[in-house]
Amino acid sequence: MSLTRSSRRPKEQRIRYTSRAAFLCRSTPFLYKTKGNHTIMNGSKSDKNGSKQAKPQTVLAGAPDKPLVINGIEIQVYVLGNETRVISERGFNESLGTSSGGKANSELESARMPRIAQAKWLRPFISEKLKAVLSSPIEFTPPHGGRTAYGYPAESFVDICEAILKARDKDAISPQQDSIVLQADLILRGLARVGITALIDEATGYQKIREERALAIILERYISEELQPWVKTFPIEFYREICRLNNWPKEYEINRPGVVGKYTNNFVYSRLAPGLLEALREKNPALPNGNRLNKHHQWLNRHLGHPELQKRLEGIIALMKAAESWEEFEHSMERVYPKPSPQLTLPYPFS
Repeated sequence: MSLTRSSRRPKEQRIRYTSRAAFLCRSTPFLYKTKGNHTIMNGSKSDKNGSKQAKPQTVLAGAPDKPLVINGIEIQVYVLGNETRVISERGFNESLGTSSGGKANSELESARMPRIAQAKWLRPFISEKLKAVLSSPIEFTPPHGGRTAYGYPAESFVDICEAILKARDKDAISPQQDSIVLQADLILRGLARVGITALIDEATGYQKIREERALAIILERYISEELQPWVKTFPIEFYREICRLNNWPKEYEINRPGVVGKYTNNFVYSRLAPGLLEALREKNPALPNGNRLNKHHQWLNRHLGHPELQKRLEGIIALMKAAESWEEFEHSMERVYPKPSPQLTLPYPFS
């Protein structure tokens, strides 16, 4: 009589296992869902048999000569087109000192599951969710082209390392596994202070790409695709307070010196959102005589850009009225409305 799967598999002991590395490393959710005994990628297409097959992902960042290095261990990593951070199949195996290939275990039903995950001594410490993810690696096209490669979500790599240390803590390993345990321990120690997502972004160079994408999203929300009709936007109070704080004559409220334009760029547009002033200058370039055909605010959209400008002007005018000198106003601006940092923290609405 053949044994059922549950009777063949050793009963997994329930232990309380916490890891700071686990807390820090799970910043990106899996892009998979489980159906039956299989894990499929959301948004993938069905083949003629009805099973889900995803097209190979492209690589946004990463290269074979740009490994992630943790405590001297080199790990081949990539950021894919859907922003999933993956450990390549080769990187997964080599970093733990295990081999790849071999026939798939009939119980685990996957030729692509890392051999370490099929080891009998480790099976009791691998969750069903982790089995499902490791059974369906993500297919992607390497940056150098050629045959498609496979990768595993970065979080699954951390989970495997934790499973190895659980096995060690339960005395479920033999001397042959000591080197694997050492590798897993070194990796988790290296992740104890920094999440794996941040490390992969730094190693692959995706950090800069991510910031550029975030900046593009911000600008898209502020800037209109078409020039908006001119409406009075800057109240006379704005110019009146500039004149007062600089001890300028009253007529300068209307006939404004050229420096007022610089003040407007510095205190308003450059601080409203990261990269906004540069984007407006590109949309509204200066003419040969130095003037511009339109006002910058005419390129702000009506659902977010213009309302945010109005609120900011109200705040700036309040600071002006509270100041006794231009220097005091400048100090208040640096404190209340500093220029956005080049390292985007993105405290802007995206919903």
